[in-house]
Amino acid sequence: MGESSDSVSIDIDLIPLGGKELTVKTSKGSVSVLVCGDQEKPALITYPDVALNYVSCFQGLLFCPEAASLLLHNFCIYHIDAPGHELGADVISSDEPLLCVDDLADQVAEVLDFFGLKEVLCLGVTAGAYILTLFAMKYKQRVLGLILVTPICRAPSWAEWLYNKVLMNLLYFYGMCSLLKECLLQRYFSKELRGSVQGAESDIILTCRRLLDERQSLNVMRFLQAINVRRDLTEGLKNLQCKTLIFAGESSPFHAESVYMSTKIDRKICALVEVQACGSLVTEEHPNSMIFPLECFLMGFGYQRQQYFASSSSNGSNPASPSGNHSCIAPELLSPASLGIKLKPIRTRVDVEI
Repeated sequence: MGESSDSVSIDIDLIPLGGKELTVKTSKGSVSVLVCGDQEKPALITYPDVALNYVSCFQGLLFCPEAASLLLHNFCIYHIDAPGHELGADVISSDEPLLCVDDLADQVAEVLDFFGLKEVLCLGVTAGAYILTLFAMKYKQRVLGLILVTPICRAPSWAEWLYNKVLMNLLYFYGMCSLLKECLLQRYFSKELRGSVQGAESDIILTCRRLLDERQSLNVMRFLQAINVRRDLTEGLKNLQCKTLIFAGESSPFHAESVYMSTKIDRKICALVEVQACGSLVTEEHPNSMIFPLECFLMGFGYQRQQYFASSSSNGSNPASPSGNHSCIAPELLSPASLGIKLKPIRTRVDVEI
């Protein structure tokens, strides 16, 4: 796909995982985008939660072989980071104007223009899910579908607003201190994962702590400020036209709001998956629980998972035969209970020709 050169410029760095990172200059400021895959394929864009980037928010999901064979096989993925959240980011100058949520949504549209993308699928987590939902409302013709992970859609309650104010003060005066990281971990992960009988933290928590240390605290504060003055999207949800799949971590502080959001979207185009014993960051805590619902959702767009077969040269068997296929799964293993998820009933209509 072609890339516009009118109002944007890029700096390219090779990424170990095979993508390339580009800094796109838009009318709202610079934004980092990691491009993974063949740009001739359909586009999937992602947007992470507060203080996270594509590494800390989506690597758990994309490192699952089943997810990789589904997403990387079918799409070119454009990971859009919130301004100043990319790896190695500098502190955003205080002379730069603060961006509101509408500015961030418009910035996503400019990124699409830069890459020559007309229609996309979107994957966002919590604050990132809000930005992509707002983007879908403002640019209806450009969004084919939404995959929202523990999304938020209402204006912050007084309790959330005050809590975020405390976090912003911590960010301003103390940076990414231990207390702040604990607050963010409570936002992302369930108590079950954060607590440990042995006392040792899980690899997921340790990795997240390390990645949070790399964030520029003042940049995180700017994104949190925008989210803390967000407006209620409830009325707009009624007019949302694209298919929507919502994952809601049952242990997330935003679980109730995610469920509420699913009730405000037309039931014909929206499905809700509640993930048990999981916080907001389902992509990292229980990514395997997302595979089967994602596969069903994307089948509605004509996308299927790439199938892997055993090599016929290794054992002389037919790769397509049951004896040579090591990816056979018993049907009962695909039940919602075995996946650790609770599927809400979805009504479907099938036209039968007589």
